[in-house]
Parts: sequence; C-alpha cells; structure tokens
Amino acid sequence: MTALVLREIVKQALAEVGISFEYPYRYQSGVRTTLWFAHERGFGLRHYASGREVYVVQTRMAGRLRTVTIAPTTIISQHQALTIARRVIAYAQVGHDPATDRARVRSAPRFDGFLDEYWRRWSSNWKASTLATHNVYRRLYLDHAFTGIFIDELNEAHVTEWFAALHDETGPGAANRCLTILANMLTKAEGWGYRLKNTNPCRAIRPNRKRRCERFLSSAELGQLGRVLAEDRAGEDKLKAVVASAIVLLLLTGCRSSEVASLQWSDVKGNRLKLRDSKTGPRTVWLGDEAREVIAALPRQRSVPWLFWNPVLGKPVLRIGNHWPSIRDRAGLGGVRVHDLRHTFASHAAMNKETLPMIGRLLGHRNSQSTSRYAHLDDQHVLSAAEQIGAAIEQMMS
Repeated sequence: MTALVLREIVKQALAEVGISFEYPYRYQSGVRTTLWFAHERGFGLRHYASGREVYVVQTRMAGRLRTVTIAPTTIISQHQALTIARRVIAYAQVGHDPATDRARVRSAPRFDGFLDEYWRRWSSNWKASTLATHNVYRRLYLDHAFTGIFIDELNEAHVTEWFAALHDETGPGAANRCLTILANMLTKAEGWGYRLKNTNPCRAIRPNRKRRCERFLSSAELGQLGRVLAEDRAGEDKLKAVVASAIVLLLLTGCRSSEVASLQWSDVKGNRLKLRDSKTGPRTVWLGDEAREVIAALPRQRSVPWLFWNPVLGKPVLRIGNHWPSIRDRAGLGGVRVHDLRHTFASHAAMNKETLPMIGRLLGHRNSQSTSRYAHLDDQHVLSAAEQIGAAIEQMMS
C-alpha cells in the first residue's frame, strides 16, 4: 500500500458522509505544527502559518511511516475525521488495498452468469432431494430475476423489489426459500471475490413469518383413522394394503413419509431401522413391538429390495402423500396432512410425559428448538393437569 492508496481510502470515506474534497498536490510551505490527540494514536490536527487547519492521520506501512491529510477543519467535524482516521489505520494494519478490490469487482459476472457458476460449483454439496427442489425454484424464480445486473451491483433495492414481487407470485414459504438461496449465493460471491466483504443485501430483508402447523390427531381421530387403515390392510386390494401399512408405520415411528417410502429390507436391523439418508443425514429409528409386527407382516418378494412395493406398477411406493387424501377423506379428517402424523407421534409422546430430549432423539432432531414445537397438549390434558394441581393445593390448604 502507498500513501496514494490511503488518500483514496480517505476520499471514499468522505464521500460516504457527503463531503467532496479534492487533495491539492501540496499544502503551502512554511511553518507548520501538528497537535497529536493523546486519546487517539495516529490522529492529529495540523496548523499552517496561514491559519489553515487540517486533520491528519499517521500510520506505518511496510516499515515506513506515512502521513495523510483527511480534510480541513472547515468542512469536517472532529468526530467525522476521527472515524475516517480509524478506518485508514485499520486498512493499513491489514494491508487492505481498495485498488485491488476494484480490479476484482470489475471482473464480476452478470447475475445469470454467476447463477450458472454457483450451481456448477456448489450444487454437488446438496442432497439429491435438495437439488431437485432448488432446481424448481431456480427455473421459476431465479433464472430471470436480475437481468443485466452484475453480481457486484446487486443491492438492497433490487432484492427488496424482487422479494415483494415474489411474495405476490407464490406463497410465503416458497418466497423465504428463494431468499435463502439468493443469500447463500451472494455470500459465496463474496468468498469467491466477486463482491466486497459484508455487502450481502439479503441481510436487510425480513423474511415472511413462518406458519406453525400445530395439528395432531386426537384419540378419537386416531380411532377413526385406525378403522380405515385396518380395513385396507385386511382387504383384497394389495396396493391399498401396502399403503395402509406404510401409514401405520409413520404413526408408530414418527418418521417422515420420504424416510418410510425409501426403506429397503437391508435397512431393517432387528429392533431398529438404519436410515441411509434423512433430512438430518443417516440416523437410527428404534422400533417398538407394534412397528416390528407391521414390518413382519409385509409381503416380501425375491429380488425386490423395497419394503413398500406397488404390485400393480411393479415399482416402489415412493409417494405416500399421493395416496393419503383418499384415506384421510374416508376417515373424516379433512385438512390433515401426511406430515401431521409425525406431529401426532411427537405430541402424544409429550402427553405421555416423555421429555423433549427423548422426543428429539426419536424424531432425529439436531436441536431442541425443533422439538419444542411438537410439545402441544390438547384441552383434555390441560384440564386434567389443572384439576390435579388444584386438588393438591386444596388438600394442602385444608
């Protein structure tokens, strides 16, 4: 770094506070004195014989002591000058060179070009299911999002306008997912040298509030569903029987539907399932007696590795959710999702006094915050608890 570079840093800092100041080649010669502020090393006030006063900053670079003028006292306050002086000293200490940054930024591609590069370089780190989902979001909402804009030019105004339009075009959840993808892209752009550090505009965008789905089946609703599933498992329709068994296993284990649908016989290890992949990576699912009975009752065919096999189409049942609406409607459970069966497992575990750490382990959660939202009690259990506490207090009072 040179004194010229430090002057450029000062000039940019002045511009940020709305001050335009051109440096003269040399201030008038003659007698001058410099007062260095005791509370701030390297920051001083220089007096010239003509009465002119300027703020200066002094720092050591590459073994040489350099002094750079900030601005005259007539156009800048002491506080503003001190802020700029601190920036110059910090830049000199880390060897930061704005000229290098500008050369780097000038090589930045347009948004669509960087989108291709990001996908090429980073998508190999995603799971297959994540890649499939992100490909859809890219095709619908990212491919033509910022046409003609260079990746280093993308700012908060661009992202705000895009996110607002996205919110009107799709749901709040999908808009949030796209914002997360864009934020990760711009973070990589900084890391790969296409943007200056700490300039990600997505940090200033507030995502949509997440909708918390607290639906779980009550004891009566489980009875309704159980009757329909029992009929299907005992019926002559083999596909219905297989799907019904898969849904029963969802209820008994709290697994996600994709985890159960992808099960293979090699994953069954006695009283546990060794999931090769899940949302949080490979994990173990423990099986109770009832769950083991469901698996033991499944028909097993030679050279077919999957537990849940569609005998009509001759391929595995990979989309349990496609069959769920029919079962749900026959059970009179309108609006219940397949994922609510997982919520049902966790909520009834909480109502049976299981601890949140235990529920989190059963569900394969990485943190307790994910588990806490499953611990909802219905009115009957709350009322029972209130009656027990009230009876205990009444007994102590009497």
